[in-house]
Amino acid sequence: MKRFMLLGGMAAVAGLLAACGGDDEAETPTNTAAAALEPAAFQATVDNEFFPLAPGARLVYEGEEIDEETGETIAVRVESTVLDETDTVGGIEVTVVEVKDFEDGEVIESTLDYYAQRDDGTVYYMGERVDDYEDGEVVGHDGQWLAGEDGAQAGVFMPADPQVGDEFAQEQAPGIAEDESKIVAVDQAVTTPAGEFSGCIKTEDYDPIGDVTEFKFYSPDVGLVREEFEDGFLELVEY
Repeated sequence: MKRFMLLGGMAAVAGLLAACGGDDEAETPTNTAAAALEPAAFQATVDNEFFPLAPGARLVYEGEEIDEETGETIAVRVESTVLDETDTVGGIEVTVVEVKDFEDGEVIESTLDYYAQRDDGTVYYMGERVDDYEDGEVVGHDGQWLAGEDGAQAGVFMPADPQVGDEFAQEQAPGIAEDESKIVAVDQAVTTPAGEFSGCIKTEDYDPIGDVTEFKFYSPDVGLVREEFEDGFLELVEY
C-alpha cells in the first residue's frame, strides 16, 4: 500500500469483476466498473464532496512512523498538488495530482496520480506513474500502473454518496496494486494542525499484497485530513 493512497473486503473485488462481465443493472459503487472505460461517461473535473481536486490546490501532511528494522522514529511528510494540466489514460481525460513523499526531509517517492469523475459523481482512480528515489536519484518505479495497460482496470476511489458498508476496489492492477476500501463511519470529527473538521467519513483500506490495513478520514470540501497506519500517522498541516 502506498502512503497517501486510499483503499474493504474481498467481496469488493468480486463485485467489480462481476460488473465487468456485463451486469448493467447494478448501481452500487462496487458494480460500476463496466462503465470505467466509457469516455463519454467521464470528465477530468473532480468536484466530489469528499475528494475535490481543484487545479492548483495544495495539501501538506506531516507525521511519523517507526522503522521496522531499527525501531527508530522517522519524520514523514507528504505534499500533494493538483496540476493545472490534464492527461489521458485509457482514452479518458484525467486530472493529474503530483504527490511527493519525504522521510526525514529526503524525498523517497514522487508520483503522478490520475483521476476522473463519472457523470454520477463517483471518482475513479486511473493509475499512477511512480519514481522511487535513493540519495536524490531515481532508482525504480515500484507500483506503477495505468488503466487499460497490462490487464489493469480503473478502480473506484470515492463513491458519489459514501455510506457505511460501501466497499470498493480502488486499484485493479493484478500483482502490482490491488488496494481495497470500505466506508466504516460517517459524521466523524477530526482535529489536525490545519484545523477542526466535522462531517468526515472514515475508511478502512486494505492492501492484500502487503497484508496492510490503514484508516483514513476525509472532510467535506477538503479531502483527506488524517491517515492512521500500524506504525504511525499522517495529518493535514496545511491546505
